[in-house]
Amino acid sequence: MGYGLPSRQTVNGVGGRVRARDVQVGCRLWTLDGERTVQTTVTAVETVKVRQVLDVVTDHVTFTVAPDHLLGTPDGWVHARDAEGTVVAWAHARKLCRERLTVTPGYEFGYMIGANCSDGTVGKNYVSLVVNDEGFASRYASCLAAATGLSARLEAVTRPSGYLKRDVSGFRVRVVSSYLADLMRQYAGGDAHHMRQRFPRVVLRDPETFEGFLDGYTDGDGYRSKRWRGRLLVSANVPFLSELAHVVGARFTPAAHRSASHLVVADSWPSRGTFTPEQHPLQLKESTWAEVRRVRLRGAESPKPFTLYNYRLDPYPGFLVNGHLARQPW
Repeated sequence: MGYGLPSRQTVNGVGGRVRARDVQVGCRLWTLDGERTVQTTVTAVETVKVRQVLDVVTDHVTFTVAPDHLLGTPDGWVHARDAEGTVVAWAHARKLCRERLTVTPGYEFGYMIGANCSDGTVGKNYVSLVVNDEGFASRYASCLAAATGLSARLEAVTRPSGYLKRDVSGFRVRVVSSYLADLMRQYAGGDAHHMRQRFPRVVLRDPETFEGFLDGYTDGDGYRSKRWRGRLLVSANVPFLSELAHVVGARFTPAAHRSASHLVVADSWPSRGTFTPEQHPLQLKESTWAEVRRVRLRGAESPKPFTLYNYRLDPYPGFLVNGHLARQPW
């Protein structure tokens, strides 16, 4: 039946959406390499005439390909005609052109995550921290810049205090980056609410990163004791503190009649031998799965054939069609 895309079907080019008939040799297209998006280059374009094409209807959009065109699924490459009921690798097309960050692990990376878990806010396309302590805000800004390469600066702000019944002065660090916001949700859960965030196990990659996490969280929702060597962490998120207690080998009993619980972390906790390094992805997982709800044959009665466009690409053979991973069999 042939392979390829009809002339008006769009693909995800590096500069934006491109109709299949407008793709030329040298064009760069987006594709997927595992869970990350990468670029690939068109090295040849071929055309073929066919009588039938398929509309593939997924969770996100409908796109049109030849019945024998290949789609990327968890079980490998599957012909489009056989894809109904399965899932196809998919990346958010509107996020393909945004700036990608290179995350640097270490103390600063851990501090940034710890501060975000205690006092930070993760929005749709931004990450911010608003606190009263200028030193805390300054340390957060410098650690965020060191870990992500983004520019971060302090702003003097005022905000209402429900306890004092008046506005109080404070300091804000706000960075607009949908990539960083998605990354924070990946580390600590898909919800920005502190009561629903999970413990970010990415900070367990090495003792230096974890120590940074403890310092960042302590500066936000904790304090160092003046009577003994250690710190006290405070949170109403009991599962979060329970998991953290297991990492440092501390006893933890949730508060029975108070909204917030406390976890004591002595400075001697490394001697307990409870810390086990774990490796988790630092970079953002940019792909997910889209269900193919149905496929519809089109053009069986049409006297005019469809012109399909096929591409040879290098270094990756696949490309994205409205965010969905596809390829020819070459």
